[in-house]
Amino acid sequence: MHVLATAGHVDHGKSALVRAVTGQEPDRYAEEQRRGLTLDLGFVWTTLDGETLAFVDVPGHERFVPTMLAGLGPVPAVVLVVAADAGWMPQTQEHVEAIEAFGVRHGLVVVSRADLADPAPVVTDVRERLQHTGLAGATVVAASARTGQGLDDVRSALLALVRSLPPPDRTAPVRLWVDRSFSIKGAGTVVTGTLGAGTLRKGDRLALGDGTTATVRGLQSLEQSHASVEAAARVAVNLRGITRDQVRRGDALTVPEAFWRTDTIDVRCPTMAERAPTTAVLHLGSAQVTAHVRPLAGDLWRLRLERALPLHQGDVGLLRDPGRGLVLSGVTVLDVDPPALSRRGAARARAADLTAVTGAPDVAQELARRRVVSRTHLVAMGLPARQVGEFGEPGEWLVHDGYGVELGERLSALVGRHDDQHPLDRGLPLEVARAQLHLPSVQVLPQLVRPPLTIAGGRVRREDDDPQRLPGDVGSAVTALVAELDRAGEPVPAASAERLADLGLGRREVAAAVRAGQLVDCGHGVVLTPLARQRAADLLGTLQPGFAVGAVRDVWQTSRRVAVPLLEHLDALGLTVRDVQGLRSLRAGGAMVAGSGHDRRA
Repeated sequence: MHVLATAGHVDHGKSALVRAVTGQEPDRYAEEQRRGLTLDLGFVWTTLDGETLAFVDVPGHERFVPTMLAGLGPVPAVVLVVAADAGWMPQTQEHVEAIEAFGVRHGLVVVSRADLADPAPVVTDVRERLQHTGLAGATVVAASARTGQGLDDVRSALLALVRSLPPPDRTAPVRLWVDRSFSIKGAGTVVTGTLGAGTLRKGDRLALGDGTTATVRGLQSLEQSHASVEAAARVAVNLRGITRDQVRRGDALTVPEAFWRTDTIDVRCPTMAERAPTTAVLHLGSAQVTAHVRPLAGDLWRLRLERALPLHQGDVGLLRDPGRGLVLSGVTVLDVDPPALSRRGAARARAADLTAVTGAPDVAQELARRRVVSRTHLVAMGLPARQVGEFGEPGEWLVHDGYGVELGERLSALVGRHDDQHPLDRGLPLEVARAQLHLPSVQVLPQLVRPPLTIAGGRVRREDDDPQRLPGDVGSAVTALVAELDRAGEPVPAASAERLADLGLGRREVAAAVRAGQLVDCGHGVVLTPLARQRAADLLGTLQPGFAVGAVRDVWQTSRRVAVPLLEHLDALGLTVRDVQGLRSLRAGGAMVAGSGHDRRA
């Protein structure tokens, strides 16, 4: 299928032409047919020599320019209609400016009503006026919908046009700009739109701007039901999960997380005057949204939108001043997630960053500008998933080479400073490292770590830093305590608070010894060795399932003060399990990894 939109001044015969070519009535409302004036978008289609052509017929009256733009925005080709007895008119000019701004470069010009005046002067005039537009060189034919004169030439030119169109990307993520929304009794909410890329299937989940998701309950194209529809196509989508009031013309239904939903964009506007209005209306897809306009430098501008849109880098639209009825400029989206402009001179610096950006996908260029970015973010911004997936080293996060070296040097300095300041807490925790380097995720850190640094135990450490080594007097005190406890006569000896104090082992020192795997802290002042914990676990195996604290205290030959915290510690490790009566049993398959102060299970 090929989708085309009409364009042209009011009463130049756009609807009459598509009615004659398709045999279908594009004016859906009785008021339109009574007045002979198109008020809303119309949709008709036909088949020519095996090619299906669907037309979006737009109104030509100046009061309905926003409606015209909603129909024109998502289509790849146009049929511009100029009446032989009237010639080029104001809305002809505005429609051509819109076609140019939207970047539509494929079209056919029909000089209509050729039975009412000699079409030759208008044909010549139209060709001259289009010389410096994207429609330069477009085929121009003369025809009359009333008499049938030239309609075969129109059909032949339409066939040549659609066969010259570049094929759509049917693997692209779906973004369906809605141009109609209504309810059908027994079916629910139905929306229509032009599917310009991708493939829609029954059962697909699609997202709205507020984050609401809906499921595709049914699909139609040209009044025929389908299990799936490929671009390009006119589609009607029956949605489950949303009401008609939740979706309207100008909304977009998208594959979740496949587009960057944004209200701030940096754009190139090649024909925008330096003294542009501070507010304008952005037309993109079928959407129209007020935009606050801020100049950066030259043809580069920042737009702040009154509502967020799902956009990709490289999207095109136009800015219009509705008060004066002027198309201000075409718009090419360069960045859908730009940085804040908070410093003096930031706008000009930002413009310098964007000078070489065209909107064409370039992963290396985007990484150089962002320095650290996730692949998911790049794809949502509009860079092709395959190009993103094949770029750089494996992993979700990409780091620009030069910036990665700089971050690695800063990380090494941070680790050294931390170890100097916290000798009992050696190794920089990953979250602390992330925060101090202002990184978006701890997952970036492995790409920054180079010898002599390494990641171990949730920390960035030096490779020669033995995690079981404790500094100076602390190490000697812990070694002495471990030896004392392992020589004690009772099965599960625990250090007394007094002995810990005598050795100078406070909370920080005990915590360091636990991290080093030399002590076990069960809480509530109960500190023992990994060997004692292993003995305690082994002794539980001599008890029948459903043992109480008293039985445990007896077999461990210890006090309740020690038994209860140690049992809770083993509960936390998953070695023991409690029933509703508070009795415990060994968990089937649970086994202690001996010789470690860390909470590990085998």
